[in-house]
Amino acid sequence: MAENTLDNLNDIQFDVLKEIGNIGAGNATTALAKMMNMKIDMNVPRVELVPFTNLPDIFGSPEEVLAGILVQLDGDIKGMMMFLVKEESAHNLVDSLMGGMVQSANGDFSEMELSALSEIGNIIIGAYLSAMSNLTNLKIASSVPYISIDMAGALLSVPAIEFGKLGDKVLLIETQFGEFDFVNGYFLMVPELESYDVILSSLGM
Repeated sequence: MAENTLDNLNDIQFDVLKEIGNIGAGNATTALAKMMNMKIDMNVPRVELVPFTNLPDIFGSPEEVLAGILVQLDGDIKGMMMFLVKEESAHNLVDSLMGGMVQSANGDFSEMELSALSEIGNIIIGAYLSAMSNLTNLKIASSVPYISIDMAGALLSVPAIEFGKLGDKVLLIETQFGEFDFVNGYFLMVPELESYDVILSSLGM
């Protein structure tokens, strides 16, 4: 049975999770910069524990349209991870990667753009998990990414239904890639409860 939940972590344990978030987000920024072949600065990420019910408000409202890339985690760490960006940021990412070559009508994402966005999300999440794996010496496998463009309320119902019964909070890492709000990205880390014990134990907590 898990000893630690996000509801009863002490300050030191939370600081450890925050540091993992900082390092993971930094690694993801480096991977994104290489993929885009451009210099990307990263602001210090904001890491906090957020109740599931408050998540849509982080993005403005439950009606805010987001692009969400979700992967299932397996290995030493089980659960799921999501990378979320607002629709405008998602277009910025795709346009930068593809040089504005593919523009779909009505502001929607074409199949090619969705594929590119999925690959961007996969690389960003993979880089984050790689940093986490190196830091903890744990094996973390991830599934093929699942991408969806939908309102925040609908997108976030997936992890809420899946893991809301295990605790009412989620670890949210918010970071800004590049200047002038080029991309505001959000990582949602939703391990199963036992995985928090595994993460903290691996670091001697």
